[in-house]
Amino acid sequence: MALDGSFLKQLKHELEEQILDAKVDKVHQISREELILILRSRNGNCKLYISAGADSPRIHLTTTSFENPKTPPMFCMLMRKHLIGARIIGLEQVGLDRILKIIFETRNEMGDIVQISGIIEIMGRHSNFIVVDQDGRIIDSMKRVDDTMSSVRPVLPGMRYVLPPAQDKLLLTETSAETMVDAILHGKDVPLSKAILNAVQGVSPLVCREIANYVFFGDDNVVSAMSSDHIDRLRFYLGRVKDMVVNHSGTPTAIIDAKGKPQDFSFLDIHQYGPSMVTRQYETYSQLLDQFYTQRDHVQRMKHRSADLLKFLANTSDRIARKVNLQKQELEESAQREQWKMYGDILSANLWSIQKGDKEATLQNFYEESMPMVTIPLDVRKTPSQNAQKYYAEYRKADTAEKKLLELIEQGEQEYLYIDSVFDALTRAATIDELAGIRSELESQGYLRAQNRKGMKPQKLNPKKYVSDDGFTILVGRNNIQNDQLTLKESKGRDMWFHTKNIPGSHCIVISEGQEIPDSTLTQAAILAATNSRAVESSQVPVDYTQIKHIKKPKGGKPGMVIYHVYNTAYVTPDLELEKRLRVE
Repeated sequence: MALDGSFLKQLKHELEEQILDAKVDKVHQISREELILILRSRNGNCKLYISAGADSPRIHLTTTSFENPKTPPMFCMLMRKHLIGARIIGLEQVGLDRILKIIFETRNEMGDIVQISGIIEIMGRHSNFIVVDQDGRIIDSMKRVDDTMSSVRPVLPGMRYVLPPAQDKLLLTETSAETMVDAILHGKDVPLSKAILNAVQGVSPLVCREIANYVFFGDDNVVSAMSSDHIDRLRFYLGRVKDMVVNHSGTPTAIIDAKGKPQDFSFLDIHQYGPSMVTRQYETYSQLLDQFYTQRDHVQRMKHRSADLLKFLANTSDRIARKVNLQKQELEESAQREQWKMYGDILSANLWSIQKGDKEATLQNFYEESMPMVTIPLDVRKTPSQNAQKYYAEYRKADTAEKKLLELIEQGEQEYLYIDSVFDALTRAATIDELAGIRSELESQGYLRAQNRKGMKPQKLNPKKYVSDDGFTILVGRNNIQNDQLTLKESKGRDMWFHTKNIPGSHCIVISEGQEIPDSTLTQAAILAATNSRAVESSQVPVDYTQIKHIKKPKGGKPGMVIYHVYNTAYVTPDLELEKRLRVE
């Protein structure tokens, strides 16, 4: 992972300047694997974030706001007992392992001053946060590991804390560049990046690839392909990386893709991706990690909380699609009704030539100019007249079915679009209140059974609010109920309405306040409408816009469904940076 031992050493040095001598004021456990320590120091309050999650283990200061569970977990209660009021007196890293120890000074139940260590182990799926007393015994850990999970290193309360097995590698900070090069050259004949990773402790695959990129001028060849010039370049760059780590002179750097999403990070500038990626430097390592992981972790957390709704909507969508397909098949079958009417007319005109008990009748089809013969199946139990009436009855049944099926198919397709719009709003929900709003909407429409919330008032959910560079207020709905409220009740005739064309998304309203809305604001509103839609990762997205006075609600229409005939269409590219800059609440 990108957060290697060298990166952690830089981060540790930074944290020492920021949190040493700070006291723990509050402790929050926002999930099973995430802990927040609210610290109070002479420089003010700050939040120390600790994660033992398998996909994003880390420690850093954060400015992100988190939603706490209503009932704190048992581990959180234990941490509050031992850490609240404790003072941070030291940070220690074991070599260049991804293990950082936070040493707290506090008082025990007897009032004696004691030391407690909080140890964050950043080791992928084996990551953990372990609290150890001054005698080296485990008080508790985020993840308890018993004998059935690991016979080598169990982690349970009361056991003595033991470090993970050491790696048989050269320590970057204590080994000369010459020695490291020699170990690489005498190792396996593999690509240089892999050879460095196998020989040197403290560097991630990203850093190893960057060294190989420098050595081979943009390539990563095997060790045996190295010339004396390549060896000199390797020796130089290893020495440079070592100096960065030893002297804490690295630069917090994120690697950004073409869509503006962070893909990786390091303590040195990265050139291996060429023009396909760009780098962005940050003032601190905490700021880098905070911004890198915040968006990704938030999305994963919301997906977990909305999993039941996502599953319900997916199943509902599939059920509606199957029902509409069956109705369309029935509609195709009812297309034979004209043939049944023709059979009835031909039989009625030739009753005299048919006998009861006949299995079929071959008669002239007077509906066609050439008067061809047509064979009509008959029911031997019915009279000729009853057979004719049977075909007329089939015709009337099919005719009625077609009208009803067309109505049902239209209703089904509208319902499918509605469920799709709810699904889209759910995928973009960013808070628990937004999830609650979507759940409430589904309850009001009869899709979910209303939950008993006695004594709980629903949280008022305001629309997203933006202010354009020209000073105009732009409101964006968070769900279909709010879309209706914004468009049909709270907006005025000259306000401007935006929505992605034939793509699920939010209603976007520019409040005109009786003024002429400039083109620059119209463009920004169209971009916001595209950004708050399913097409957020597309380009040249069509967005319809018109004045509110042209918007109507169709009779019996689902929430969020409107019709309009007077409009213009703009083609814009969603811009998350613009959305973030214009957002005010």
